[in-house]
Order: sequence, then C-alpha cells, then structure tokens
Amino acid sequence: MDRLDLTVNGHQRTMVPDAAHTTALDWLRNNGLTGCKEGCAEGECGACAVLVAQSDGDGGTTWTSINACLVPIAALDGQEIITSEGLGSPDKLHPVQERMAVAGGSQCGYCTPGFVCSMASEFYRRGRGANATGATGESHGPNGFDLHSLSGNLCRCTGYRPIRDAAYALAEPDVDDALAARRDRPAPGPALTDVQAPDGRFVRPATLADTLALRAENPLAVVVAGSTDWGVEVNIRGRRERLVIAIDRLLELGTIEFGDEFIEIGAAVSLSEVERFLAGRVPLLAELIPQFASRLIRNRATIGGNLGTGSPIGDLAPALLALDARLVLASPGGERDVYLSEYFTGYRTSVLRPDELIRLIRIPLPLAHLTGFHKITKRRFDDISSVAVAFALDVRNGLVHDARIGLGGVAATPLRARATEALLIGQPWGAQTVHRAAASLAGEGTPMSDHRASAEYRSIMLSQSILKLFAQSTATLGARA
Repeated sequence: MDRLDLTVNGHQRTMVPDAAHTTALDWLRNNGLTGCKEGCAEGECGACAVLVAQSDGDGGTTWTSINACLVPIAALDGQEIITSEGLGSPDKLHPVQERMAVAGGSQCGYCTPGFVCSMASEFYRRGRGANATGATGESHGPNGFDLHSLSGNLCRCTGYRPIRDAAYALAEPDVDDALAARRDRPAPGPALTDVQAPDGRFVRPATLADTLALRAENPLAVVVAGSTDWGVEVNIRGRRERLVIAIDRLLELGTIEFGDEFIEIGAAVSLSEVERFLAGRVPLLAELIPQFASRLIRNRATIGGNLGTGSPIGDLAPALLALDARLVLASPGGERDVYLSEYFTGYRTSVLRPDELIRLIRIPLPLAHLTGFHKITKRRFDDISSVAVAFALDVRNGLVHDARIGLGGVAATPLRARATEALLIGQPWGAQTVHRAAASLAGEGTPMSDHRASAEYRSIMLSQSILKLFAQSTATLGARA
C-alpha cells in the first residue's frame, strides 16, 4: 500500500513517497507547483495555503483552505487539492486573481497565491451572498465576504486595503464555474493509507477499533488529527517518528450531536466544523473560536487534538473547563468518562493511557446563563495567549447559584479557579462580591514570567477579567431593561 492517490488541480496523481514525513507543501513544490510558498513553516503566514475538497455535512463539498506546510502529503491520500495554479492561468484569470490584479493587491507576489486560495475558499462559501448588505461592516463586506477568512494570511509589502478591496468586489461564481459546480457532489471519503518509508511509517486505519488495536501494539506512536501541532514539530524541530497514526478521517470521531442532556463533539471534528454546527448555540465557544489562531488553522485543528497536546496555553481547555466538560476515553478494553478538570496531571501530561484515545467531548446541558472568554495576547488575532480566562456563571435574580472559571497560561496545566468559584457561589452578583472575587482570582494558579508576560501582569489580568465580565453583564442587563 506504499502508494498515494491524489487529485491535484483536476488531474489524478499517483506517488510512492520516499519519506513518510513529507509535507504537502514540499511535495507540491517538488512537483512544479511553486505558487505554494514556504514563509514560516508553522502555520502563521498563509503563504502555503491550498484548497481541499471536504464534506459540507449535507452530501456536498466545501472548498476548504488549509496550510500545506503543516499537513503530511500522506494525510491527503484520496483527496482533491486545488493550488493557485489550478484556479486560473495567465490567459484566463480566476475571478479572485482578476480582482486582486485590478485592485493592486500584489507587489512582490510572495504571499499572493496564499491569499488567492484563502479568498477563493470564501468566494465559494455557500450562503455568502445571503449575507450581502450593500454596506461594509467591521469584518464583512457588502458582498457578504467574511474578512476573517484571510486572518491567517500575512502580507509584508502590499498592505491590506487593496486586498480587502479585491475581496469586497467579488461577485457570486458564474453558472459555468467548475469549482462551484463541484460543490454539488460528495467530497472524497477517507482512504485507507499505509505508507512505509525510510524515515518512518504513516498509517490511517479504517475504523476506530483498528486504530485502538494499532495504538495498543505501538504505545509510542504519534497520533495526529489536524497536524497543526505535529506539523510544527516536524518542520521546526525536525522530529521524525517510527509510526504516525492518523485519526482525522475516522467516522467514529467525526460526529456532533446536540441532545437533551449533552452536546457531544467527536475528537476529530475541526474547530471550523464546531463553529458551523453550533451556530452560536454555545455562546462561550462562539466567543472563543474566532480568537483561536486563524481560519486556516481552525479548518484543520481538532477539538480532541487541542486537548490531547496537554498544552497549558491552549485556548479550548479553559472554556471547556468552565463548561464542566467531560472526555470519553476509548481503549481496546472499553471506554471511561473523565471530567476535564481531572484530566491534566502536569505539564503536557494527562491521565490518558498509552492504549487510549479521546473519542469525544461531552458538554452538559443546560448551559450557564452568563459566560465570557477573555484572551490576553499581544495581537488581537492569530496569537498565543499570555492568559486565557473563561467564565460560566449561573446568575438568577441577582444571586450567583453556580460558578465555574477556567484558566490557561497561569500554571503548568489548565485549571479551575476553585477558590474564586467558592467565593462567588451563594453571593449577590454585585460590585462588592466581584471586587472580592477579583482579589481572589489574582492569586489563583502559579503564574510565571516569560517572554509573553510577567507573573505580575498575569495576576493583574486575572483580576481585571472578572471586573470586565461584571461591567459587560451589567451593561447587557441595563440594555435589556
């Protein structure tokens, strides 16, 4: 099975990889598709963006932009890829390419192919025209174009106004647009992949049971889903592993259900899919997700992968802690249910056994009435948190009946602010209570000083976060009155 079959720009390509860790970016460039560029090799610049055909959840296809620098080419086995060369040609420009040229959206051109691919993903988004208002807002153009679709693309010479102007001038796809028509047919299904090369082996098993059996036999194997974290390890730190097991296409990990008692999200569901499915029904996640990295990253990054890394600065963990989430861990011997608050045991360590995988995340219902997510960073978007704070408070008739506060960036693990929660419960939601809680919250965790922030700054931001939540909540209540 040491062969990969891909469709690239409409043409079938078969390859026998000589390295299991080859990225899609390197493979594309080595095969003459040099519009795909390497700028940072860690998913921050978008110069490597390409389009991949993915399921829209309704039997059709959505053209999804991803960072080719982070994804192993083996992970795209059986899939369809479009690069900037596949969108148009010098003789017949794609509408996105044409608008970029007319608006003066390119100078050196290094970043342009990536911008074009991200812009094309939004160009082909179903329902974009339904959001057309005729007026430009903060993040949406008069044609319904969501400017956040370009949040993972950097330009160092042109400036963003011409690029924005190009995006906001896009009409709907023509009726004879082949890529638009492709959306009406199903996306490629998962391919059974097993590539053995001198630098290691890449395997995508067919089922969860097969995956668990393979993991039990190889407890040191690396498990990857979106590869947004593993890709950085491969590119920047030069990591190579004997066995990499891909779980991103396992059907058993790709479901989302909004039930009567729980919301259940499969571990391999991407953050963009979570955002699209929940559609604002979980306000805390709706506030968090747009601040999580960039659209390019969210299109691949999975909810289980973010928790599986055990990072103390991951943005999802504080929010899920505040939501009192549980994890369902699966092994060949069965499943067990673990509260996220009991999952982390130390820096990047957890209760997950070598033969286990996170199968799904379970969020109990009903949700808290008052929620908020505060991410303190040096940049507004596409940055790593210095401090992340998530609140879920049940405030009824002016009294705090329950309180959960999740913290990130202030200890070796994400954690619950237990002392502050206890101080709030049973107290009136008023200025006096909140100021006492702010003083308590400043002392939660064990913040340290590093290149992102000092320990003192982190403590101050903790205390300010609940003051901000109180101000926001009273403003909202005043507006309702």
